[in-house]
Amino acid sequence: MESHRRTLLLTGASRGIGHATVKRFAGAGWRVLTVSRHAFPAECPWPGGEESHVQLDLADLDGLPEAVETVRRRLGDGRLDALVNNAAISPKGPGGARMGVLESDAALWSQVFNVNLFSVALMARGLFGELRAAGGAIVNVTSIAGTRVHPFAGVAYAASKAALAALTREMAHEFGPFGVRVNAIAPGEIDTSMLSPGTQGIVEREIPMKRLGQPAEVAETIFFLCTGAASYVNGAEIHINGGQHV
Repeated sequence: MESHRRTLLLTGASRGIGHATVKRFAGAGWRVLTVSRHAFPAECPWPGGEESHVQLDLADLDGLPEAVETVRRRLGDGRLDALVNNAAISPKGPGGARMGVLESDAALWSQVFNVNLFSVALMARGLFGELRAAGGAIVNVTSIAGTRVHPFAGVAYAASKAALAALTREMAHEFGPFGVRVNAIAPGEIDTSMLSPGTQGIVEREIPMKRLGQPAEVAETIFFLCTGAASYVNGAEIHINGGQHV
């Protein structure tokens, strides 16, 4: 048995895929640290969660160094076994409309890329020593929108997720020699609060399995990528979309 309790740091833990990931890792005995722009919810989903939460808006990159130091102090033993970058934003127009290039100004592009891409690189950079000490794993959450035009995901979101897939490959190449694996998962239509009206039409027309994915199914793949069962998986992007990408 391992002599230490494994630790996960998860961004975007308050709902959907993030919440399911917390439950999967905590259920397996992992210690879970979370980062979110929201304060920890009163309905604590796991013991000790409030003490393990760091409130940070990832759009504010100036706040990242302090957050990294807070995480480092809470780790205690200088080891981080897994970093899962799940936090993301996908701004919508009036009535939930998709925002294309013509509707997206510089401030929106900066906000989306800060949260969805730049904070990922900077968080991994800041905690690389702890990940290396543990022989840890990083999982970045991309999207099916990163490889095809999506009817609901806006252009800034889609471009940031395509860039995140490239960043995953770069990190896998750079970190691999140090024993830190980096992979990505690309969810499709998952049954969360982020779904847009009209999703059922996508399910019927585009998904061979004819159903939405469940957050727990995504969390299971994330868990796999962070464990020894995936010890030779590095630089991969795993589609979790019921065949929507084919």
